Amino acid sequence: MLTPSSYIAGKWIGPSANAARIDSPVTGEPIARAGSEGIDFGAAIDWATGTGGPALRAMNIHDRARMVKAMALMLQARKEELYALNPLTGATRKDGWIDIEGGIMTALTMASKARREMPDGDMYLDGPVERLSRDGTFLGRHVAVPMRGVAVQINAFNFPVWGMLEKLAPALLGGMPVIVKPATQTSYLAEAAFRMIVESGLLPEGAVQLVVGRTGDLLEQLGPQDVVSFTGSAATALALRSNPRHLVAGTRFIAEQDSLNAAVLGPDAVLGTPEFDLFVKEVATEMTVKAGQKCTAVRRMIVPEAMAQDVVGALSARLSQVSIGDPADPKVRMGPLVSMAQKADVAARAAEIASETRLVFRHADTPAEGAFAAPEIYLCDDPNTARAIHEVEAFGPVATILPSRDVSHAAQLANRGGGSLVSSLFTHDPDVARAYVTEAGAWHGRIYINDRDSAAEATGHGSPLPHMVHGGPGRAGGGEELGGVRGILHYMARVAVQGSPAILSRVQREYAYSNALKNCRSHPFQQNFDNLEIGQGIETPFRTVTLADIEHFAEFTGDTFYAHMDDEAARANPFFPGRVAHGYLILSFAAGLFVDPAPGPVLANTGLNHLRFLKPVNPGDAIRVRLVVKRKTRRTAEFGEVAWAATVTNQNGEPVAEYELLTMVARSG
Repeated sequence: MLTPSSYIAGKWIGPSANAARIDSPVTGEPIARAGSEGIDFGAAIDWATGTGGPALRAMNIHDRARMVKAMALMLQARKEELYALNPLTGATRKDGWIDIEGGIMTALTMASKARREMPDGDMYLDGPVERLSRDGTFLGRHVAVPMRGVAVQINAFNFPVWGMLEKLAPALLGGMPVIVKPATQTSYLAEAAFRMIVESGLLPEGAVQLVVGRTGDLLEQLGPQDVVSFTGSAATALALRSNPRHLVAGTRFIAEQDSLNAAVLGPDAVLGTPEFDLFVKEVATEMTVKAGQKCTAVRRMIVPEAMAQDVVGALSARLSQVSIGDPADPKVRMGPLVSMAQKADVAARAAEIASETRLVFRHADTPAEGAFAAPEIYLCDDPNTARAIHEVEAFGPVATILPSRDVSHAAQLANRGGGSLVSSLFTHDPDVARAYVTEAGAWHGRIYINDRDSAAEATGHGSPLPHMVHGGPGRAGGGEELGGVRGILHYMARVAVQGSPAILSRVQREYAYSNALKNCRSHPFQQNFDNLEIGQGIETPFRTVTLADIEHFAEFTGDTFYAHMDDEAARANPFFPGRVAHGYLILSFAAGLFVDPAPGPVLANTGLNHLRFLKPVNPGDAIRVRLVVKRKTRRTAEFGEVAWAATVTNQNGEPVAEYELLTMVARSG
């Protein structure tokens, strides 16, 4: 008998006398007792905000990313312990791979994106510096800092590991402590992964807590610095969203809920095409993985009228081959629903759908005992007047075919679901794809388009990826998760900071343009990474650009564009006063002006960003370079990346080019 425990204020609290009994969805026998009572949620909040929050904020963004990466790698090393519990949830090993290793991959990806796309500092820089005054002495920038409350993350039963990690990683990266609330039915698997995290010692005290069972008065104690992130039914989301305390206090609320996702077959994807086969394959997968208990599973199949019977035949044939049984058996492809209660709910919802459709397929070899549910396909002859197919979700292996007249009609039918997490389209026609995205985009959080060209690497209709936003409008909850840095920003507060260049540079730890320049004790390329300071730099002597320079560069590189070689043709161009220097000649001369030739800590030039040519350079003009340390990012114990702000000006002080130069520089140790 499993006894998942809560973890509050550094202590484990086992199941209470009134704990809920959890039965096996395969045999119906009791497998766990879950539910804690008497938890002091005020103490939980205090421990999170008084201990966990300060500890996380003492680390910068990259430090927290390293922590999350280490946590994910630890779970990866112990994944077989989680797989051992996985069949108890009704999931096959393949289902468990999505949950367990998919969750670990999500945490690793989020940590990687934080290190690549966020500063090696304590705040996120959101957009460019805004020049708020004529002479540039008053600047502004949006930044994001960690919120000072706690994130309460309420997860669904179908993905006890992935659902926890895909929320937990962004919150920790954002510097916010978390209280995890898994669904009771599969809490034993979530608790097992959570216990590994706590016992690893990789996270500071107070960073994470776990509630197995009811949340008591936890939500009533939240305020304007707190976040509630919920995954589950629309009814529960509405109850949580409507909490008067949250409305008054302005508690941030994120919901990912019911979704009548649609898979659309393009008019070009007729029987015999790769796209038709892909459609059938992916719909069958979405109906049977996790026994259809996925928030992204296909509930409606929208197909051209002329192809409805072809789809019925092909999909029925494929689903007939699915083996259903004990998920611990490696030969079984689909296990049971999570519980008998869920089985009854799916049957009731399927009956509503059946009231306005025709059953055209039902799996014939489905175990009668336990929480097993047969895959079913319904066909709606008149999807325009039907109601249930656009409003009722059977959260299991049940889907309906809706015939459509054309692409526009298909989009209209998909949109009648009231907002979904994902809609897919199977077509090889780019015009069909564009038409569908244009008409359906506003009603779906993600539109997945697959064809013969992307099939080998496409990740599937039902696979939310950490790189892309996961969420949807309307019925789907109106919130979003993941999406790389976007997911992290749900746990940070955006603030507009205004001030002088010196003030802004210090606040954001990134150089903001200023007339003042910190002098270097020696050439900046002779300073190691740790000794370089933001705002340090040099201003070079002038170099005159001659006509001979331009002609030599043209001959040497082969770039004989007329603006560099033909004075009359150049003058006819509205951008040039006559022959001008090549843009890359300016960059080359700039490098010659600021580079120190002697060996030093600078190891390599790795590229440049945001290059802009601002004003032509004519023969006889003189140029100089202002090179300033803009940003520093630790990469390893041996070296770091330095971004330099480079501005090239002419003899009149007018900028002719600007860019960000990237170099790898050795550290002092």
